[in-house]
Amino acid sequence: MQTPELTILATGLAFPEGPVCMRDGSLLFVEIAAGRVSRLAADGTLSVFSDCNGGPNGLAVGPDGALYLCNSGGFLFHTEGGITRTRLGTPAGYTSGRIERLDPATGAVTLLYDACDGRPLRGPNDIVFDAGGGFYFTDLGKFRERDRDHGGVYYARADGSLIREIVFPITTPNGVGLSPDGRTLYVAETETARLWAFDLTGPGEFKRQPFPSPHGGRLICGLGGFQRFDSLAVDSRGHICVATLSSGCMTVVSPDDGSWHQLAMPDPLPTNICFGGPGLNTAYVTLSGTGRIASWPWPAAGLPLAFT
Repeated sequence: MQTPELTILATGLAFPEGPVCMRDGSLLFVEIAAGRVSRLAADGTLSVFSDCNGGPNGLAVGPDGALYLCNSGGFLFHTEGGITRTRLGTPAGYTSGRIERLDPATGAVTLLYDACDGRPLRGPNDIVFDAGGGFYFTDLGKFRERDRDHGGVYYARADGSLIREIVFPITTPNGVGLSPDGRTLYVAETETARLWAFDLTGPGEFKRQPFPSPHGGRLICGLGGFQRFDSLAVDSRGHICVATLSSGCMTVVSPDDGSWHQLAMPDPLPTNICFGGPGLNTAYVTLSGTGRIASWPWPAAGLPLAFT
């Protein structure tokens, strides 16, 4: 396992996730345990962008320049041995998960979706826009003390006119991303450490694989041992870079044959990765267990996102 030389950019954060590199050189990210979206300016200054409450998680820029947020409704946290992590149960006041729109100027929050076909969203986690302005998002569900939800993958429009469940059930879907040509949707499962591909035939539509696929997806790879997948990003080579929990690393997967290698991170809970900087050659990672954000040079350009 390789160990890149990281630069620590911010510390003392409340379980950071969902980083998004902005055109002005700043980095927006969520602090789940604090219920807010924060901004790391290019000069290193930290500020609050939006107090959105609940459990802000995945974040993306939409076609109108607004921020679109997966809000899980919140988690319970505990800290042990200097590492903060989630625990079973839902916080007081939890009713559902939701997709929210954040005003790019003020950070004001507007509810976009909190249900699909009459069923409440449980724990929306990660989000990616396609070139047409629609977006895919995962709903990992909630883990209660004695039971847990089935997860799902959804397609929706940013104007609030459409939300559709496209994959169900799927075990703890977390990271989501698109291939460079936009024709393949990637979804990472947390508890199984499996990476799935869905071959798209149109917006929110895909060619289903036959049995034994449990949901029509195509398995790219699965890791052995006690490892768990979180969010992901795709680089310009088409490699899928998946933040990997418990083993504390970044897993870089080839979509062609499922081969992979890993980069060691200084935290057992690296949760998200995104690309930015000149030429998109800098990787940014949220080290959630220790409340930090770090960066390091990436050997290839990151894949430009649709509207960032």
